Amino acid sequence: MGFKVAVAGATGNVGRAMLDILAERHFPADEVVALASARSMGTEISYGDKVLKCKNLDNHDFSDTDICLMSAGSGPSKEWSPKIAAQGCVVIDNSSQWRYDSDVPLIVPEVNAGAIAGFRKKNIIANPNCSTAQLVVALKPLHDFAKIIRVVVSTYQSVSGAGKDGMDELDRQTKALYSLGDVRVKKFTKRIAFNVIPHIDVFMEDGCTKEEWKMMAETKKILDPKIKLAATCVRVPVFISHSEAVNVEFERPVSPDEARQILRGAPGVLVIDKREDGGYITPHEAAGEDAVYISRIREDATVENGLAFWCVSDNLRKGAALNAVQIAEELIKRKLIAPKKRAA
Repeated sequence: MGFKVAVAGATGNVGRAMLDILAERHFPADEVVALASARSMGTEISYGDKVLKCKNLDNHDFSDTDICLMSAGSGPSKEWSPKIAAQGCVVIDNSSQWRYDSDVPLIVPEVNAGAIAGFRKKNIIANPNCSTAQLVVALKPLHDFAKIIRVVVSTYQSVSGAGKDGMDELDRQTKALYSLGDVRVKKFTKRIAFNVIPHIDVFMEDGCTKEEWKMMAETKKILDPKIKLAATCVRVPVFISHSEAVNVEFERPVSPDEARQILRGAPGVLVIDKREDGGYITPHEAAGEDAVYISRIREDATVENGLAFWCVSDNLRKGAALNAVQIAEELIKRKLIAPKKRAA
């Protein structure tokens, strides 16, 4: 008997990607249910070669559901995840609501799959921030080899990280500029078309943005609390895929050739690193792909035992939907859940 899976927030960018990935990876589900708010009830969503009609999250019965992939945002997750979990359904949440709860595992399967067993405390598992997910996949094998002391990362984050509204704003502004029309700013704080914005999420008292704080806090929780991390997070006029320029300081030397070899053998990583024109990956090429791509591996001579590299990944997939599905697969692989018995 297969599993029953619900996708909450199925009409959003990540929800749709979750359904696509469940079908692509032949997830062992006998039934998949698409859930959204009341205003989206009846909306048709693709799932493989099937079409699902969205049901209302507000009155859905989860008592016979095994896994809920939650991508409805922090507010709905805060309200619904504990209620869903109380019905014996494991919630894998993509929002920031549960990431910093000590009773909720924050999981990237290639990095800390063993921590997944702690989900039973609340029956909730958290998915990390999209920019953190790709970063820790790249850092983990290097940390295992030479122990990381400090990371400095600058992100170049696509507008899809801000949802459909972000993608629509870039599209609308670009068309307006080409047609000499009015460029209206609604979703972002400044014009995003042909511009970059060094501001993602709200500002905090120390001058960091919440997005930058998330990268620090989540890297510590997932990988190692002793790692020091500074981030500058920037929104760029790219539709899909986040890029990161990463500088790492280690306890002992790691040559670029050693790093290249280590990363080539790491799960979830593809190294494309030729020191020639075009010998690297860009966001356009990573869109629709599952891997975390690493390029431009080189020495950082400004610190002892330093390396620099370029990291790119599809934020809707590895940064969100794919990671959530991989967590569900890990639960099954480790025999931590079994399908509920359902009435015939």
